[in-house]
Amino acid sequence: MADEFPFEISPMFEGERIRKDGMYAELAGPKSKGFELVRAADMDDVEDGRFTLIGPDLSDMEEGSRYPLAMVYKIAGELVEADLESIVERRNHEFQNYIQGFMHLNQRDDVWMRVSKDAIAKGMTSFESVAKAIMMLFKNELPFIEKVEAIYITDMDEVEKEIENARAVYKARDERTRDLHDEDVDTFYGCTLCASFAPTNVCVVTPDRVSLCGAINWFDGRAAAKVDPEGPQFAIPKGDVIDAESGEYTGVNEAAKRLSSGEYDRIKLHSFLEYPHTSCGCFEVVGFYIPEVDGIGWVDRDFAGTAPNGLQFSTMAGQTGGGKQVVGFLGIGVNYFRSPKFIQSDGGWERVVWMPKMLKDKVFDSMPEDIRDKIPTEEEAADIDSLRTFLKEKNHPILERWVEEEEEAPEEEEAPQATAPQTGFAAPQMMQMPSNFMPMMGGGGSGGVKIILKNAKVSIDKVIIKKQD
Repeated sequence: MADEFPFEISPMFEGERIRKDGMYAELAGPKSKGFELVRAADMDDVEDGRFTLIGPDLSDMEEGSRYPLAMVYKIAGELVEADLESIVERRNHEFQNYIQGFMHLNQRDDVWMRVSKDAIAKGMTSFESVAKAIMMLFKNELPFIEKVEAIYITDMDEVEKEIENARAVYKARDERTRDLHDEDVDTFYGCTLCASFAPTNVCVVTPDRVSLCGAINWFDGRAAAKVDPEGPQFAIPKGDVIDAESGEYTGVNEAAKRLSSGEYDRIKLHSFLEYPHTSCGCFEVVGFYIPEVDGIGWVDRDFAGTAPNGLQFSTMAGQTGGGKQVVGFLGIGVNYFRSPKFIQSDGGWERVVWMPKMLKDKVFDSMPEDIRDKIPTEEEAADIDSLRTFLKEKNHPILERWVEEEEEAPEEEEAPQATAPQTGFAAPQMMQMPSNFMPMMGGGGSGGVKIILKNAKVSIDKVIIKKQD
């Protein structure tokens, strides 16, 4: 393979990070647009190995530049069916990371790629070599693909025109599991495509819980496991129900222990605060616990601002990802918001207290009608004080938790404090974390503090962290 292309191709390059100082060009990502899409086609409609580029090539791009990038692959074969589209699409992430000097992150219309200066210097001057390498890998690794054709688009007008078509395809795929639920099946599916970035991650796909990347639903997992039994998608017997409310099953726990190399042995699929699902790094949204209001906020990759807790998505993603099980943070796929089991063991939508406007608009129709106007965005709540005020004004259901905690508090703790809570409601108490709580603190830079507590119960009145002079 090394003789055919101006770069090396190997799984050893998975996990390679291309930093800004080593980057020649950035493609798609949060400051541009792009998507990846695989479509099943008839044999006569695919010209095997053909590559089409619409827009400037790598050789036309200036160092340090940023361009949109859409990648469309047409696949055909006797065993190729529409159910396999998203599986092949997700393998694009894996195979592009096999290429030395080419970094691929995320999925669907959230893709983000970088090409290194070293790769350009060694001869990676055209997208054609990249596309032909991917097509070769598709056919070698997925034998049901007999023909494949690639179309890459780097022209912004064309990307903007085609991206809506791609989103319509994604939406149609997601809606397939709407009437199927966890209790209707005896098998879930696992995915290890992110293992190189998150070796202890345990991605469990069920009818009511899409993959964290949002690209693989239960039907996709079933189709992939059928045609590629040795591949990264595989069956997980559900086993016995331990707790239906939180989504804990014996089969999932056994898979968690095996796939995490013993790091975790319990996962509650629909819990946020107790033995939550692990988080990889390709998740579409991060949830974060806000102790000041005893609620949960959510922030997606497209939001460039700061959440009420003072953190941006990138910072929280760094604390959450890597295959960790972190109480207080959780990565999910956007379609999980549409699940009737959405964090149901922790209150579901009644526990949600903040979302960016773009994310809220995206899932607005799936939100319970009585909660829609009670969840603020960055336009109504930019910090904790304004968040608390908004929740009170709208009589958000979270207020009932505040009252309950006031009633349950021991008498000796009801004495007036130096800083009194706002009139009419008790200030929410800090929840008691379970014994596996592992808080991660620190910014996105090279410094910061990491605290790991295992088998401990923690009660904290105040934490003050100061930079050492």
